[in-house]
Amino acid sequence: MNHLFLPVDAPVDAALRGFALAHPGLVSLHEDPLYVTARDRHPGRRVGLLSGGGSGHEPLHAGFVGRGMLDAAVPGRVFASPHNRQVYEASRAVAGGDGVLHVVKNYTGDRINFGIAAERLRADGIPVRRVLVDDDLATDDAETATGRRGTGATVVVEKLLGGAADAGLGLDELAEAGAAFAAASRSIAVAARAQTAPGRGGEAFALADGEIEYGVGIHGERAARTVPRPDFADLVDRMTQQVLDGLPDPEDAVLLLVNGLGATTLLELYAIHDRVRHQLDKRGVRVAGQLVGTFVPALDMSGFSVTVTALRENWLDWWHAPALTPAFPLSETAR
Repeated sequence: MNHLFLPVDAPVDAALRGFALAHPGLVSLHEDPLYVTARDRHPGRRVGLLSGGGSGHEPLHAGFVGRGMLDAAVPGRVFASPHNRQVYEASRAVAGGDGVLHVVKNYTGDRINFGIAAERLRADGIPVRRVLVDDDLATDDAETATGRRGTGATVVVEKLLGGAADAGLGLDELAEAGAAFAAASRSIAVAARAQTAPGRGGEAFALADGEIEYGVGIHGERAARTVPRPDFADLVDRMTQQVLDGLPDPEDAVLLLVNGLGATTLLELYAIHDRVRHQLDKRGVRVAGQLVGTFVPALDMSGFSVTVTALRENWLDWWHAPALTPAFPLSETAR
C-alpha cells in the first residue's frame, strides 16, 4: 500500500507551490529553476545563506527560509540532490555584498552539485564558501569512505549561522563558525518501520516484530545492523550516551534536538525528550536550548533521532537571536 498522498506528476513542484501559498509573507517561489527565497532579511546581513537537498525531509530546508535563518532553499526530487543550476541561480539571487555561504549535508550528490554551482559563481566573481554538515555517528567509521552523513544537526547549524550572519559576520568568518558548529554536533537515529517507497508504495525495507534499525539514515538507508528492540529507557539511554561520547570536546552546556522521522507522534517525542534530559542531568550536562518535533524526517518513517551540540562562547546568543520562518519555533521571547 502507498501511504503517501501525492500527485503522480511533479509532486515536489506541487508541494512547493502549496508551501509558498501557505506562507506568502515569508517566502517567494521561483519555478524555473525551482527554489524559494526569503522575502525579508536583516539589514546588517552581508552574506547570503543557502541550503538544500533532497525532498522528503520537510520542513528542512524550505521551512527555515526567512528572516534570521536561510535566505534561500533549493529542493531536489525525493531523496535526490538538487541540480547545480538550481543552486547557482538561487545563489545569485541571494548573494550579499560579501558573497554567499552554502550549507551542505555530507552526501555525494549534494557535494558534487553544490561544488559545480560554486565554481560557476566564482567564475562570475561572486565569493562563495561551503559548510559541510557531517554529524551522523552511524557512519563514523574508518571503512565509510564518505565519512559521517549530514542529518539532524543541519537545523542547528542553519539557526546558528543565521544569528551569526545577522550579527554582521563576513563570509570567511561564517564559514569558520559553521565548520565549528558542525564539528561540535553529533546525532544517532533509530527506526521501527521504514518509510513508504515513493512511486511503488510499500515499506522500503522490512523489519520483523521486535526489531529496530539502529543507526538508520534520513534517506531510508538501512543501519549497519538490525537489533532486537530494547525497552524504552535502555534504548534512549544508549543513544544519549553515544552522542555524548561522540562529541569531540568536553560538554558543559549543550543544544538538544529530539527529532521525529515522519510517523512518530509528539506523545512519543516528548517522552523521549524527558528521558534524554534525565540522562543529561545525571551527567551534569546543562541543556541551554532544545527543540522537540519533526524537523528532519525521512518521509513517513517511524523512528527518531537525537542530536547534541556542545556550545561555545557566544553561540547561545545566535541560537536565541530572533528568527521568523515557516517552521522554526524559537524566538527571542522563548529563552
